[in-house]
Amino acid sequence: MTTMTADRLAPAVVPDGAARPGPGFLTAPFAARTWREQGYLTLVLLLAPFALTYTLFAVSFTAGIAVTVVGLFVAGAVVAGGSGWGAMYRGLARDLLDLDVAAPAPYVRPRGFWRTIGSLIGDATGWRALLFMFVAFPLAILSFVTSITFLATGLGGLTYWFWYRYLPEQTGSDGALHRGAQFGDAYFLDTPPRLALAALAGLLLLFCWPWITRMFALLFRMLTAGLLSPTRASLRVAELERSRTGTVDDADARLRRIERDLHDGTQARLVAVAMQLGEAREQLADGGDVTQAAELVDTAHASTKEALTELRELARGIHPPALDSGLVVALETLAARSPLPVTVDVDPGVEADGRLAPALESIAYFSVAELVTNAAKHARASGVYVLVESVGAAGGDGAALRIRVRDDGRGGAVVVAPDGSGLRSGLAGLADRVRSVDGTFDLSSPVGGPTVVTVTLPTPDPAGRA
Repeated sequence: MTTMTADRLAPAVVPDGAARPGPGFLTAPFAARTWREQGYLTLVLLLAPFALTYTLFAVSFTAGIAVTVVGLFVAGAVVAGGSGWGAMYRGLARDLLDLDVAAPAPYVRPRGFWRTIGSLIGDATGWRALLFMFVAFPLAILSFVTSITFLATGLGGLTYWFWYRYLPEQTGSDGALHRGAQFGDAYFLDTPPRLALAALAGLLLLFCWPWITRMFALLFRMLTAGLLSPTRASLRVAELERSRTGTVDDADARLRRIERDLHDGTQARLVAVAMQLGEAREQLADGGDVTQAAELVDTAHASTKEALTELRELARGIHPPALDSGLVVALETLAARSPLPVTVDVDPGVEADGRLAPALESIAYFSVAELVTNAAKHARASGVYVLVESVGAAGGDGAALRIRVRDDGRGGAVVVAPDGSGLRSGLAGLADRVRSVDGTFDLSSPVGGPTVVTVTLPTPDPAGRA
């Protein structure tokens, strides 16, 4: 089948480290991942005072300058500047925590004075970054102090047997001189059993240190993913804007193609018809060869019928006449004209509440037409099964029209990005048209088949039905 690419929403968070198995308990203190996470906690602690200062300044300055107008631009710039801090923290998470967080959509200045001020002051990306820095301050202190305490105490206990002899002597309650750490009045770590106990305790703390560090690193991963990544709403808006832009470009390219077909095909054929009829008229007016004039008229007549056929095909490509009778009739007509057997199974509830919105009917029809054409031309299929059904409560937020097209061809279909010509043909164009109305496009096509494409089109508003 045609090679195509699934153009889907980019994931906001790609936890690379989560995909790789972590070090075991015995190797964790020596693993590079552990030291990278400790380095992250150290850098975050160093940045925390400056980040907190910036956050407090942004909040207090915005509140204090709210009585002015011009100063709001400066306050808005300070709030929007939080996005730069967010980018820095995302970079640290990517390099040291193996967490790749997608950047939010860049700020776009709207038109208008007050709208610009409102967009700056209300920049969600900046405020979320400021909230991250505010929460990160106490967490950075707690995480660094706890992790470094485990590390330092563990290393100190493990090497205590060596350096305890350099400690100053102390007089215990028993009157004897002792060197070493003192617990209570008379308990000193200066005998071989106690030195071994200190080493054992240090070893235990040292092996616990990586997991304490990992726990705090996990908290920072969650905080980064939750506050510094794009929201689902912003991702969806960006995707809809991109798909609708693609749909507009697609429509423009199709109009140019129709204009080219009319100019190079139908118009040229009609010009030839006019010339042939003109030549036949001259033959008859001058008393010329009647037989030759009749041949010219016959040729013009045949050319006229061919031009009408071309015009009919062009009109069908713009809006199939069968759609005037409803989606069910149009799909049955499409199946009857298909070069391979097509079985259409339509849920009675699809048009039970009336006709679908014209835009949805058009997208549904052309989706099936494109998939049937692919199956006939590229998949070497012997048959196609089309299922159209309503899902969700009628008129509810989850109401949708689901179309599933299955062929028994050789499979191997993927969706590829447009080639730069401006026309999104095949599955790529189909996926863009579906997403332009907030629908979903799912493709399953293992090598060897079968290929199953599921298109879901939302139909939440009964008023959208005719």
